[in-house]
Amino acid sequence: MTRPFGYFVHHQGRGHAERCAAILNALPPERPVTVFCARDDIFPALPPQAELIVIPSLFEPTGLEARGMDGVPTPDTLHCAPLGWPGIRHAMAVIAGWFDRADPALMICDVSAEIAQLARICSVPHVKVLQHGDRSDPGHRAAYDGAAGLLAAFDEALAQPEWDAAMRAKTCFAGGLGVDTRVPERELARQRIGVGADEEVILVLSGGGGGGFAQAPLGVGARSRPGARWITIGPVVRDWHATEPANIEHRGWVDNPADHVAAADLVIASTGNTTCQQILAAARPWLAIPEWRYFDEQHRKAEALAAAGVACVRSHLPSSAQSWSAALAETRAGHRPAAQRAMIADTPAQDAADWLEALAVRLWPTELDLSPATNPAGARS
Repeated sequence: MTRPFGYFVHHQGRGHAERCAAILNALPPERPVTVFCARDDIFPALPPQAELIVIPSLFEPTGLEARGMDGVPTPDTLHCAPLGWPGIRHAMAVIAGWFDRADPALMICDVSAEIAQLARICSVPHVKVLQHGDRSDPGHRAAYDGAAGLLAAFDEALAQPEWDAAMRAKTCFAGGLGVDTRVPERELARQRIGVGADEEVILVLSGGGGGGFAQAPLGVGARSRPGARWITIGPVVRDWHATEPANIEHRGWVDNPADHVAAADLVIASTGNTTCQQILAAARPWLAIPEWRYFDEQHRKAEALAAAGVACVRSHLPSSAQSWSAALAETRAGHRPAAQRAMIADTPAQDAADWLEALAVRLWPTELDLSPATNPAGARS
């Protein structure tokens, strides 16, 4: 019988779940997979050999948590491990119990340093999804160093400079993984979103992982380029003091962000993974504005994008008409569409699935006989 894969999926946003579904649908049908996640409504269609087990959230309280233990320090090897949380205890028990019953070939972790370390403690080889950010702390290092392999949903050209040769050697880089990177034809996309063929369109895109950009600086930007049509999709933080011109339109959440990106002459967006892949695939001039995330994830990714020459980066939205004009001009002048397109692999999900299968074969070159006659300790039953 083929050993199963386990897969932990963080439930903030949809990117982790979409990445998981893409990989699972590319795996051989004989490879069973058990997915653990705190939500079951964020996944695209999963293949028949996959089961999804809903576990409690590892960071959202329910009111049943014990009080008074926050004074006990968290060790540097852990990130989010509060004491007295029955939900965390149950989630870990469910996963550890599955490890014992299923004897998995691999546990894929996207993402939690604690789950990765749980797999290692339970003698299960794990694959850790690699993210940008300042992750030299003992918790991340334990998860990365103890992993049998690392999986990065971006091109190797976006690797951070401190990731050494040994770390890169055990990493599968798969640019575009989990994202539909097919780019609609520009004219058709413009028809779908209702803009004219000759209009200059500046798109402001906010993903689902944060609160979105502030309204006031976007109004300043729109005033600085009155001949362009500014369209925002995703959340926008309202400012009572914002004075917006008539050439900016807030559409909120839309079902066709790819059409909006394809229709744009220039994109202003943060550096979340899905957003990055969509813009790089469409090869649009990109003013990248990183948002706050744990471990400076988006800021370090923005540095990598700038170093690769595929985005113009500002640490925050420009705060005057002059700075807006300079940022937009620099974005256009530095546009390198061929370099952007090169960041997206042809078949990233299949590449990742094949790499996982090859890793499992290397780790388990022969199947052990764990029939009821002999338990793993060698005692006869």
